[in-house]
Amino acid sequence: MAEKSKFWYLKNINIFDGMDDVQMGHIEKMTTMTYVDKHRPIYFPEQPSNNIYFLKEGHVKLSRIHEDGREIILDVLGPGEILGELSLIEEGGQKELAEALDNVLICTMNKRDFETMVMNNPALNLRLTKWVGLRLRRFEEKMSELAFKDVNKRIISFLIRYAEDFGKIKGGTVTIPSFLSHQEIAYLTATSRQTVTTVLNDLKTQRLIDFSRKEFAIKNFDKLRQLSL
Repeated sequence: MAEKSKFWYLKNINIFDGMDDVQMGHIEKMTTMTYVDKHRPIYFPEQPSNNIYFLKEGHVKLSRIHEDGREIILDVLGPGEILGELSLIEEGGQKELAEALDNVLICTMNKRDFETMVMNNPALNLRLTKWVGLRLRRFEEKMSELAFKDVNKRIISFLIRYAEDFGKIKGGTVTIPSFLSHQEIAYLTATSRQTVTTVLNDLKTQRLIDFSRKEFAIKNFDKLRQLSL
């Protein structure tokens, strides 16, 4: 891929907001670009955390495997987000599995190079601190939902986050690419695939949402939010 394209992608990584072209040029020289096919892993649990990954295209799920073999999806990331940054504050290897949900383009930087860059750039250090705090808060909110919300509200809350993170408004309707299967939504909401399908069909019957293999469409966002409370 052309260097110009690589530079453009790096400029659109959220944590690099505000950095000038000279700074971005230095970052560009320290990174490599890689395509990852759908359903292929980016890194595994316990793998040495030697790199930081910047997601340019596609979507990635972060998950852990329970002792009984169940997959627990912790988060879904989209373009502009970072993977592996929690290794900066935790000892040992990677704590989760990172897997491509669709065809993904990532930019990889050596962890030590990234740490040096952050230490020498106070503004970047502050953005990284806020980013890590936000990621941890998202984990806490997810755990709270699992503990205190019933199945229907968990699935509806997921749809709202899904729309806020990845949706686009088109003609008064929020549309989101359908890159998650019903089974993966079940893993995210700690329920079964059958329950997810039932709840989604009920919401479709109420004309609050619509969905196909290609996209979800939320037709009444305010009503859906009320049902999540």
